[in-house]
Order: sequence, then C-alpha cells, then structure tokens
Amino acid sequence: MTLLEILRVALRALRRAKMRSFLTTLGIVIGVSAVIAMVAIGDGAKARVQANFDSMGANMLMVMPGTTTSGGAHGGFGSLPTLTWDDLAAIQTLSAVRYAVPYLRTAASVVSEDANWTTSVGGTSPDYFAIRNWPAAKGSLFTSSDVDATTKVILLGQTVATQLFGAGVDPVGQQVRVMNVPFQVVGLLAPKGQSSFGQDFDDVVIVPHTTFRAKIQGGLKNLISGAIQVSATGPDTTTKAENQMRSLLRDRHRLGQDKDDDFSIRNMAEIAAGAADSVGTITSLLAIIAAVSLLVGGIGIMNIMLVSVTERTREIGVRMAVGARSRDILLQFLTEALVLATAGGLLGVAVGVAGAQWTARFMGWSVLYRPEVMVIAVVFSGLVGVVFGLYPAHRASRLDPIQALRFE
Repeated sequence: MTLLEILRVALRALRRAKMRSFLTTLGIVIGVSAVIAMVAIGDGAKARVQANFDSMGANMLMVMPGTTTSGGAHGGFGSLPTLTWDDLAAIQTLSAVRYAVPYLRTAASVVSEDANWTTSVGGTSPDYFAIRNWPAAKGSLFTSSDVDATTKVILLGQTVATQLFGAGVDPVGQQVRVMNVPFQVVGLLAPKGQSSFGQDFDDVVIVPHTTFRAKIQGGLKNLISGAIQVSATGPDTTTKAENQMRSLLRDRHRLGQDKDDDFSIRNMAEIAAGAADSVGTITSLLAIIAAVSLLVGGIGIMNIMLVSVTERTREIGVRMAVGARSRDILLQFLTEALVLATAGGLLGVAVGVAGAQWTARFMGWSVLYRPEVMVIAVVFSGLVGVVFGLYPAHRASRLDPIQALRFE
C-alpha cells in the first residue's frame, strides 16, 4: 500500500468514531493551547517590561545620594545629600558618559486659571530629555540659556495638561502657577504612558533646575538635593560608566577601602534584564507544566489505540488475509495516532491564540506570538502521537491472521 492509501484508510477509520477521536485529541489540544497561551502572555510581559525601562531612558544610570548614620540610627539612600554640583561636573567628563544631569523633585500644586492639580515637579537640564528620549509633542523644550538665566518656563506632561486645560487643548503659551510663582508653558511633553507598577510618567511638570532651586525649593549650596541621571555612551558601556562613576565618587568623597559607598548607582539596564529574566523563568516554568498535558494526552492516545486494536482485531485479520503486510498494519495505526495528535496540535494552537487574546483583553495584559513556538508545539504533539501510538501499532501488526479472523 502507498502512503496515500494508508492515510485514506486511517482517516476513514477515524471518521467512523468522530466523538471518540475528538475526545482522544482533547488532551493534546489542552496541552498545546496552554503552552501557546503561557508563552504568548509571558513574552508579552517581557516586552512590556522592556518597553517600560526603555521609556525611562536610553542606557540610563541613576546616582542617588547615600546613607547617614547618627546615634546608631541608619538612614536609607536619599536621607542625607552627599552629591555635589562639582561631582556632577566631574561625572560629565568621564569617557563612558554621554550625558549627566541633576534631577531635583518635589510635589506641589500646579494652578491654571480654571483648575489645579497636585503633581511631581522636576528641575533638570536640557540633556535630561535626551537621556529619557522624551521630545515635545507641542511647543519646544527649554534650553541651556533658560537654565543660565533662571527663566520661569515650564514643560507639562500630558496628564497635567489634560487636568489643567482639558483633553486636546494646546497649553503652549498659557500661564500656570507653582508655589504661587508664575510660569509660562513653553512645551507639552510627548506621552510616555504608565509603568508596569502603575506609575504615570506623564503626571509631571519640569522646569530648569536653576529656577527650581531659586523659586520652588531652596538649594543646599553646593549639595544636590536630588539625584544625578546619567546616560552611557552605548548599551555596552553602561557597566563601564558605572565603574568609572563609582571610582570617581569614592575618590572625590575620600572613602577608604574600609568605608561603604555614601551613594548608590542604579543600572537600569541590569534591572531591566533582571526583570525580563524573572518573567522569562516564570514563563518557562508555566510552559513546562503545561507541556505535561501533552504527555497526558499521549497516554490517552495510547489507551484509545489499544482499545481500537482490540475492537478491530477481526478487521485486521481480514486485511491480512487479503494480502496486507504487517508493515501496512503498523503504518495504518501509526498514521491514525499521528493524525489524531497533529490535528489536536493544530486545534490547540488556534485555541491557545484565542485564549491568550481573550485573557489579554480581559486582564489588560499584552501578548506576543512567536511562530516558531507554534510550529514546535505542533511538531512535538505529532511526535507524542507517534511515540505513544507505536506500541498499539506494533501490537496490531503482530497479530496472528488466523487468530484474528476467529476473534469475536
């Protein structure tokens, strides 16, 4: 018999028991759909984590002020300013650093003619927007001359602009007040969205850091009452920039080998990679657990195929009596197992895609489909069918024709 004839006979045998064939493939369908859905949701989560960190800035590092110890009490990072403006100037000269800017922050109420909104007020330099990849959607960003002249100009995030002036209204040219100080809106920042932790990046206003110190929150002379944000020259130099800054600051702060750092450097690339790896590990674990269903489905195929061999013993005897070889019987039952498993795999892919899409829409998650995972899942399901169908097929091919014809 040719392979085409064997396939036709196998399909005819499966059609005779449609419900049993469907129930046999159900384990494969569940296993494949679970794998597809878990991997798609997990990859979507990894992509979202990476996008959140990308929106925070390119090759970004944050230098935070250090700890203080007073009377045996220990304070956390930021409890005592330890970074100076001279430190910032020195960091800007490092070979692995492209940009380095101060970022001063406080919470304050921003007031327009008709509304007010309490938000985060930041003070920084123009290079901050290059670090954060944050252009102006309308108007323009403030410049170095605004910093030098302590100009009372302000940039609004999308959320603040909507709360103060309404959705779709261009705020450029309008005046707002911060701490009873009038500021002219020169730009509306492009939307950044929310982080995976629910932080609204657009709920912010930004002014020149000199204006921030003079008009909003008094400075600490040469100490920076905030953090320093740094962009490395490239993705491969973030670790080099981190090491250079740590060595520089320890030297400038005269910290001996037995002294801890009085500052903290956060490498956002490492944090992003760690978060993505954590999500990937969880996704892989869930996919492995889901793949166990494929093995359970394979056992179901073996069980039903053994029952089928018993039920069709007389048919097998007749086929052998009219010239069918043991090889033909073996291939027929193997083909039936392969068709059942592959059909279950294809149906499982469709169910998995639909399930992932529904879950993402219902839970507000994102999904990312990988065609190679779908192909591997279908191929693996077919392999499961062959492996678990081999014993029943071998058993059918080894039946004695005479005994099979006598079987009732």
